Amino acid sequence: MDIAFGQYCEGDSILHRLDPRAKLIISIIYIVVIFLAKSVFAFVLVAAATAGLVAVSKISPKIALKGLKPILFIVVFTTLVNIFWYKGETLLVNFGFIHIYLEGIWNALLIVLRIVLLLIATGMFLTYTTTPLSLTDGMEQLLAPLAKLKIPVHDFSMMMTIALRFIPTLIEETEKIMNAQKARGADFSTGGPIKRAKALLPVVIPLFASAFRRAGDLATAMECRCYTGGEGRTRMNVLRAGAIDYIFTLVVIMLGAGVILINKFIPGFSL
Repeated sequence: MDIAFGQYCEGDSILHRLDPRAKLIISIIYIVVIFLAKSVFAFVLVAAATAGLVAVSKISPKIALKGLKPILFIVVFTTLVNIFWYKGETLLVNFGFIHIYLEGIWNALLIVLRIVLLLIATGMFLTYTTTPLSLTDGMEQLLAPLAKLKIPVHDFSMMMTIALRFIPTLIEETEKIMNAQKARGADFSTGGPIKRAKALLPVVIPLFASAFRRAGDLATAMECRCYTGGEGRTRMNVLRAGAIDYIFTLVVIMLGAGVILINKFIPGFSL
């Protein structure tokens, strides 16, 4: 199965059956927990929990790892910045202006791990196991109190969901355009930054044209179906939270408590 980042992966796991409102709340808590992790042992605990999420979702680890491809440049850049610019006490390499410290390596590893865990965890909760329609309904109901302040909650939820839905579509479109340009002799891997940026122009222009065309088709389709917004609309599936939603939320809160305790009582390198 070839699933792109941000694409829904059909299944019948516990994560698939969770209420979308609970998934949104759990995702926020999980993100906070990941940022609370400071020590190596806390990161080990969060990494183990994230691996457990992948196992519970019954989604292939290859699919989860494939989702890291779009941020590969960010990961490499973050690693290099922390290794070469972070100062510490244990000097490992001292060659001219290059100074590499053991603390810099640890810092780079933990920050990269944090980015990877954020992407995998949010992907498991919000995209791989949740349909765009369910995500829209959940977000709209959670933000419903803001509607009293005349904030267009439904429109905002719809825009967010459409944006998430079109991430894998745009990624696939970019790959197709780049492959077509390579077949015509384009070279995206050699030369300096300026040359590579110029080489991407034949990709960016048709990509924008395709994105605008898809946006126009979507708007036309919504108008043909007499879509007028969220006011007065009914839902085929009414959201109801169950015991598993409360249990899962409690488990994530306990994970956060464990991270805080580890940071405080178990020594180790910390960010």
